[in-house]
Amino acid sequence: MSTTESAPVAATMLAVGIVALEFAGAVVNFVSSTLLPTVTHDLHARHQLGLLLAGTVLGFFIALPLASRILSSVGTSRTLTIGLIGYLAGAVVAATSRVAVVFAAGQFVGGFASGLLAVFGISSVIKHLDYRWRVRVFAASSAMWILPALVGPAATLALEHLIGWRWTMLVPLPIVLVGRTLVARVAKMDSTAADSHRPVGRTLLVPVGVAGIVLAGSLWPVAMVGAAVALVGVARIMPPGTVRLTHGVPAALGALTLFAVGYFGADGLITVLLTSGYHASLARAAIVLSGAPLAWAVTSLVLPRIMRNGRQVPSVIGLTLAAVATTTLGVTLLVSPSFPVALVAWTVGGIGVGTMYPGLYLACTSTDRAHGLSAADLATAAITAEAFGSMLGRAIGGAVILAGPVVTYVVFGAFLFAGAAASRRA
Repeated sequence: MSTTESAPVAATMLAVGIVALEFAGAVVNFVSSTLLPTVTHDLHARHQLGLLLAGTVLGFFIALPLASRILSSVGTSRTLTIGLIGYLAGAVVAATSRVAVVFAAGQFVGGFASGLLAVFGISSVIKHLDYRWRVRVFAASSAMWILPALVGPAATLALEHLIGWRWTMLVPLPIVLVGRTLVARVAKMDSTAADSHRPVGRTLLVPVGVAGIVLAGSLWPVAMVGAAVALVGVARIMPPGTVRLTHGVPAALGALTLFAVGYFGADGLITVLLTSGYHASLARAAIVLSGAPLAWAVTSLVLPRIMRNGRQVPSVIGLTLAAVATTTLGVTLLVSPSFPVALVAWTVGGIGVGTMYPGLYLACTSTDRAHGLSAADLATAAITAEAFGSMLGRAIGGAVILAGPVVTYVVFGAFLFAGAAASRRA
């Protein structure tokens, strides 16, 4: 059951399961973001916003360094059971909560389960799908954000009006369960051979530092200290040589981290840039905001169909496009702010990301160049690189924006150019 030739049905089930989970993740993202103001008001938590946001993030990052240990200790079946029960319990606790602390506790449990299941899912892809199938899965997963991006907020508000925010939060659960069941049916025969492990103490510096980032609020020095602490923990999770950008998987993981810092940091402030720097309305800013993810998703979906023999466009090309687009958004303000230029630039950035993302993620999870690392270790490293890079980018944006949008977007562009250079070593 380890190749598509010997088990095409199993490979198909796994691929469908992973894509369904990505769709569920996109739905959960838009549901949570859309309902946040309502939840804040209903739980009287206007001054506890950081608490509402911290639960999922902290649970997720605590799970990542522990995931490979749990997988090797209790096996895939029990790991899946722990993850599913935790996810369901967390969702129910959050949806039935009456105070912010209980809501955050439910989100924490759900976040821990999500982190555990994320490693489980990606490690299953590494073990059971060959190169061509992984190209298709990563491309289709990116495309799963198209529909939620277009109708997610409006559909969430309609459901909230009909059945209330508590039931609306539970709507994505059936999709998650279907996806997890399909993945489990393929992965249940995995061996439980011991994975390589790093000391837990330092890896748990990641959630400690992340707590500082998330809960710092407007105290950006605290956020920066938290980022520094978390970086030490991340270095313990990543394969040796990642910081030095050693050729192969370490360089790919470094490039993925730099990409996440630059792109997601820029994305988090794009509406601020457009409304303040380009003097655009929120409605026009929303057009630009949607343009990049749609371009990313469509490009990731179409590109494998036009490339022959499963080949990939070199990641350096897509990362360079994203870097140029991000830098252009800042530099244009020095010349003459132009909304059409901003729209085209950020859409081109999305095309660049769609071009590089599947190939770079494949390079990060390439077992033939992993120097003995297990599938769970590779999955943990890839997920950590992207998730932590995204959070670090938003923390850096919150600090650098005080110097102005021009400096901020030039800094983000520099991270993306550095990611492009690192990808050449991958």
